[in-house]
Amino acid sequence: MSTKIRLARGGSKKRPFYRIVVADSRMPRDGRFIEKIGTYNPLLPKDSEERVKIDLDRVKHWMEHGAEVTDRVSRFLEAAGVIPAKNRNNPKKGAPHKAAVERAEEKAAKVAEAAEAAAAPVEEAAAEEASAE
Repeated sequence: MSTKIRLARGGSKKRPFYRIVVADSRMPRDGRFIEKIGTYNPLLPKDSEERVKIDLDRVKHWMEHGAEVTDRVSRFLEAAGVIPAKNRNNPKKGAPHKAAVERAEEKAAKVAEAAEAAAAPVEEAAAEEASAE
């Protein structure tokens, strides 16, 4: 039997609350689990101590017995110092999408035109003063 340490969702609609559980990997997300080892409340501020509560001794016990950890729970354990941090790389995450790139290019073109228009009268005024003298 392969076990996983994962999140099981609870709470009402639009008010999530998660239990950190050890479950058989074949069971549904919110279904039967072996042991509850913590909680996660995403509605609390990130610096709150009540946001993530984990029984680290039980986590170590289950990991020694071959339990796999899901990505979200592994982030919690990395923050707690139980497992070493993984080097993640997602270079496309912060990149703007196609429409945003087009809007930025249009805005840059308008700014360049405005700068040229503002510079043209200054040059004409300087030319008129030079011809008047």
